[in-house]
Amino acid sequence: MTATLERTTDARITGGMSDVIHTHVNLTESPISHLTPERIEELGRELDGIRASVMDSLGEADARYIRRVIKAQRYLEIGGRAALFFSGNPIAWVAGTAALSASKILDNMEVGHNIIHGQWDWMRDPSIHSSTWEWDNVTPADHWKSSHNQVHHTYTNVVGHDNDLGYGIMRVDDAQKWYPGYLIQPITQFINATLFEYGIAAYDLELGKNWKTRKDNPEWMFEAKKVVNKIKKQAGKDYLLFPLLSGPNFLSTLGANVVANLVRNYWTHSVIMCGHFPAGVKTFSKNSIDGETRGEWYLRQMLGSANITGSTPMHIATGHLSYQIEHHLFPDMPSRRYPEIAPRIQALFAEYGLEYVSGSLPKQVGSAWSEIIRLSLPNDTSLTQAIGILRTSGMKGLKARARKTRFQLANAG
Repeated sequence: MTATLERTTDARITGGMSDVIHTHVNLTESPISHLTPERIEELGRELDGIRASVMDSLGEADARYIRRVIKAQRYLEIGGRAALFFSGNPIAWVAGTAALSASKILDNMEVGHNIIHGQWDWMRDPSIHSSTWEWDNVTPADHWKSSHNQVHHTYTNVVGHDNDLGYGIMRVDDAQKWYPGYLIQPITQFINATLFEYGIAAYDLELGKNWKTRKDNPEWMFEAKKVVNKIKKQAGKDYLLFPLLSGPNFLSTLGANVVANLVRNYWTHSVIMCGHFPAGVKTFSKNSIDGETRGEWYLRQMLGSANITGSTPMHIATGHLSYQIEHHLFPDMPSRRYPEIAPRIQALFAEYGLEYVSGSLPKQVGSAWSEIIRLSLPNDTSLTQAIGILRTSGMKGLKARARKTRFQLANAG
């Protein structure tokens, strides 16, 4: 079985002038100053070649893979739910909760996220297709396709366009003006991680932007109703139906479902943060995308993403988003192929003098959270300094420090 692919022009790539470099990395010595426009387009052609070689070879082995993963996810869910009928027994509770957690992670990451991306549409299987798939998440799949597939993957790490940078509630770049409210962003991010699926649903709806005008916006109200209905369905299944089916074990099964959803939320939040927030990942100014060429779009994906090293089971559990660089270069390529092309991509980074940001899961999680904490403070201000300023000068002193460091940063650039 060989994939049949339609070759279409990527609407995200606007063309641009061959003698101008549009990509502008924010507030750092440019990592691409050694590249000419011609060299960047040559990079784009090499990446096009890698993509074509893989996509033209898709076949039965790939189809078997996704069907096996879907089957494994469903067996884990069935086994976990069955074990939790006896959740009064500690061993059954632990086994059932672990299986259900793994099921939810697989469903969201390797199965749902990638099917919704259209990675398996070439199979022409209506049961495994981006137009029909729905996942175990309170965010409707069509909302995710709009906010994630279209917006995030188009404007990767472009401050002001890519809302995935902090989900609108976090300072993500030194160029952003600092406000006192950012001091609590480590706390708000922990809350966001805890309630991640609900936070994403609110983010996809642009809840803050539309709340005041909701009654005058019937289209938004229609979409909001879809989310409410999905929440009812998910909550009814996890927090009412299956606990009730457990009879006298209602409370222990309810607790197991809460834990499974928490595990899934913390895992997905961590994986996503590791892909875009560790040290070394670049952000870009708004005007970077004006006239952006195909080569420059590829270049921005390379600079704006980071990988996680680890074992094959870990890669599968991340939905192969541990290969975030490869995923952002080729979001519609079946995820199981990312390990295959990663050495070729890493070789291109070396050939073109670019940094391939990669590290273990603990390292990348720690780096991402370090950035969250650092950016909660005024630029070039440590936590110790901030506490000292608050003790001696109060919030006025910290605001003054924010103005001073931002002014220095602006003039340095």
